[in-house]
Parts: sequence; C-alpha cells; structure tokens
Amino acid sequence: MSAPAEVLAISDAPGLARNFLARLSSQQKLGLMLAVSAIAALLAGGWLWIQTPDYKVLFSNVSDADGGAIIASLQQMNVPYKFSEGSGTILVPAGQVHDARLRLATQGLPKGGLVGFELMEKQKFGTSQFLEQVNFQRALEGELARSIQSLAAVEGARVHLAMGKQSVFVREQQKPSASVLLNLYPGRVLDAAQVNAIVHLVSSSVPNLPVSHVTVVDQQGNLLSGTDDPETATGLNPHQLKYLHALEQSYARRIEAILAPIVGKESVRAQVAADVDFSHSERTDEIYKPNQDPGSSTVRSQQSLESATGGGEAEGGVPGALSNQPPMPATAPIETPPGSPLSQTPPADTAQPGGAAAGGAAAPAAAPQVPRNTRKDTTINYEVDKTIQHVRNPVGGIKRLSVAVVIDHRKVVDAEGRATRQPLSDAQKAEVTDLVKEAMGFNGERGDTLSVANSPFAVAEPDAAPEIPLWKQPEMIELAQQIGKNLLIASLILYLVLGVLRPLLRRTEPPARALLAEPSADGERSSGRQEPVPEPVLQLSQHEENLALARQMARDDPRTVARVIRQWVAGNG
Repeated sequence: MSAPAEVLAISDAPGLARNFLARLSSQQKLGLMLAVSAIAALLAGGWLWIQTPDYKVLFSNVSDADGGAIIASLQQMNVPYKFSEGSGTILVPAGQVHDARLRLATQGLPKGGLVGFELMEKQKFGTSQFLEQVNFQRALEGELARSIQSLAAVEGARVHLAMGKQSVFVREQQKPSASVLLNLYPGRVLDAAQVNAIVHLVSSSVPNLPVSHVTVVDQQGNLLSGTDDPETATGLNPHQLKYLHALEQSYARRIEAILAPIVGKESVRAQVAADVDFSHSERTDEIYKPNQDPGSSTVRSQQSLESATGGGEAEGGVPGALSNQPPMPATAPIETPPGSPLSQTPPADTAQPGGAAAGGAAAPAAAPQVPRNTRKDTTINYEVDKTIQHVRNPVGGIKRLSVAVVIDHRKVVDAEGRATRQPLSDAQKAEVTDLVKEAMGFNGERGDTLSVANSPFAVAEPDAAPEIPLWKQPEMIELAQQIGKNLLIASLILYLVLGVLRPLLRRTEPPARALLAEPSADGERSSGRQEPVPEPVLQLSQHEENLALARQMARDDPRTVARVIRQWVAGNG
C-alpha cells in the first residue's frame, strides 16, 4: 500500500466506522457493546488486581479494646487495614507494617489488655481507702505483667499479688506473696536463670516480698520456681555449670592458640575436663604457743603483799600459888657484875618513874622481846601467746585437670612438588607436650593428666544441604502468582477478541475495496484492472461469502450499490 492510500485509509476511518456501525443489526450492536464493556472491565479489574498490596500481619491475638484503639489510630493515619474477627489479627500492607508498628508504639498500643498505673488517673472524688488500695494493687499487677511479657519467650503473663494488711505490731505483720502465670510461645522454654530473673523482678517490685514467696507456673501447670532449693538440689546449679563449661573452653582455646602457629589452625583439637571444687568451707583456728622463758616474756601485771605480826613483851612467871603472892621488897646488891642487865643504867637525862633523878637508885631490868611473824606474797602475770586464724577457701578451685590433645600429621612437600602427610617425630611431639603443659599450668601434685596423640584427621565431606525444589522456593511461588494473574487476564482478553469480536466482524465485513474503488480524477478508466486499494481487515476467499455480503450491502445501502453499478456501466467494467 502506498503512502497516499494509507493517508486515505486513515482519513476514511471515521466514515468506515460509521458505515460499519450502520451495517450492524440491533443484536449485533448490543453484543459489540457488551464485548467492549467486558474487555474494559476486565482490563480495569486486572490492573487493580495487580496493584492490590500484599497484606501482612500487624498484630495478632489482640483484645477487643486494643483492636478498636489500633483501628482508630490506623484510620487517622490513613493506613488501609483488614481485621480478622475470628483470630483477632489486624492486617496492613506489607510495605507499611514496620512504620505502623513504630507509630502505634508511640501511642502505647497495643496495651495487651492489661491495666497499669493509668488506672490511678481515673480516680473519682470520694473514693475510699480500700478502693484505692485495690486499684493500686491492680495497677501494680498489670505493670508487672507488662514487664514480664517483654521477654522474648513469653507471649502472655498474669500476676497475682496477695498483700497482707499492715499492722504496727511486728508479730502481726504478714509477708506478701506473689504468683506468676506464664504463657510461653510454642517451642520456647525458660531456663533456670530466666525464671530466677522473673522471681527477683517481682520480689524487687513489691515491698517486703521475699524471693521464697514468689511462685512461677507455665501454661502447662509446671512449677518453674523453687527447683533450685539447696535442701532438695542434688546437682550443680546453672551458674556452676556455666562456670565449669567456660573454664574448660578457656583452657582448650589456650592450648589450640599456642599450637596453631606450629601445626596449623585446622590440625589441632583439644579437650579439657576440669574437676572443680564448688564446696563452701570456712575454718577458724585459735593457737596457743608453749610456755617460753619468763625472762623473755612480757609482764602484764605484778602484785606484792607483805605482812608482819608480834614484837610485845612476853608473859613470864612460875605457874602456881607462888606467882599469885605479892612481891617481896626488892633488895639490890652492892655490886653487880659487869655485863649484867642490872649494870646497865639509863641515860642521865631519862626521867625515872616517880620523879626520881637519874642519879638515884638503879631502874629495874627490861622485859625480853618476842620474835616477829613476817609474810610476803608476790604475784606476776605474764602475757600468753594467742593466734586466731579465720580461713575461707575460695569457691570454684581447680582440683584436677585432664587434657587430651590430638594433632594431625604434618604436610610435607618433596622436591617434585608432591604433598604427603607424615607423623611428628619424637622431638616434635615432646616439644608439643611441653608447650601444652605450660599453657595449661600442669601440676603433677594436683593429679593433672595430659595425653597428646598424633593421628591423621579424617577428611569429612561437607554435607550437602537439601536443595529446595524450584516450585517450593518463595521467590518462584511469588513469580508464578504474578505470571498467573497476567496470563489469566490475557487469556480472557484473547477469548473476547477471538471468540466474540472476530466472528462479529466476519459477519459484518464490507465487500472488497475493489468494488468501492473510485475512478481517477482525470476521468481515466481502468482497463480490466482496478486501482489498488487498502486490503480489508480480513480477506474473503469464498465466492459464497462475497455474494452474501453483496446482497447484504444492497439491502443496507442501496445508494452505494447503485453508484457502483453506474460506474461499472459508464466505464464498460
């Protein structure tokens, strides 16, 4: 087709469309309108289907109160959502899940259906003291439950507090107690350390609540707290097991680190078994040293006591009647022998009894003296040597170490470049043994043992991960869904075009353009051959279809048929 013919066909398109619609019957027009409408609706629905966002879970298992608050907030944020009535799950578009969660978290949503200290903000005027205490207890229980629910393994929690009535008498005071019910996620468990943390969390949040008065139970009815009672425990607690494992790993890493530069990182394996003493022991000694030389000792105190009795005239005489008679007149001898007591005279200036002068008669002799009784006591106290020793043995002391080391054969490359593996020599093995002893702190008196073996390692083939079938991969599933959507829409459109529009066009196809060809402008007539015109949309090859189409045109547009016949007659066609 030449360019002028193409321009002519384009310019005649509105006329051809009008002629095409004019040749259609009422039923055909209705069918064409329905087909075009169905195609347009199908295209619009397919476009909306493709553009529909994929909804993901925002929150699940929310209560009715939290669900209503979340939906109200999502409406204010203009975030589309879907709410599942049966499971209590809220769905939002996948691209807005994290943003919606963060924005809802700033509003304190979801609250988990628990009432916290916000309950105290709704106090009414005239509330009794008992009601205030009950509200405070409810608020405290809700806050504790929220804190426990923040743990990764806990899905839900409930806390019950039993608060005793306060009393001014110490004997009548009652310690509070607490019970915690945990609802764990499927497949999650809590170890002893986590349970102990929950117990101490509750105990520290309630005044005067002992740790022993806190009970923790899971959703299966298993008692989680109180399992590490010293009176009933028969093994090591988790802290001791963790310390033992860390100690053994530390020694093993130390041995492998010192041997890795020599034999290679992948050519040495070490295992350590430690015997650790976790017993608590305390000892108090009071030691006295034996008696030492008093001259070198320290005097603490000294006491002396001295007493004497006697010194008076002794009683004398002959017992009987003679001693009771009055004394006879005294007669003094004219001369007294020298040295006699009578010859001794008192000093001249000594007055005599009765006022006699010194030069008078001689004084009588003095009476004999009685010996004196003397007593002397001395007490000396010395300091006594005393040593008080208080010894507390550390917990976790190493009693014994058992170490096993395995070394792979060394890789040796010969002159030809071939690599072989050879065992260690005795000197090399002795050197490795000495290094391991120094690294582990070998102590033979403690009973430590060491075993070093040199053996070729077995090369283990890597386990091939099970390959996921192509039709099970998430990316392929999503791609198949998208392709399926597009193919379904394309199939429906193709069916409407080929199954509805094409038969309709065939039934209403105009005759060949050769029949409608106009003569040239200069009046030149074609000699047995018409001017080439644009080919019809569908070529008609059967003579019967042409005749039927010509009859149809004669009935629908007789003027056009008459004009064509006149052109044929005038041009001798």
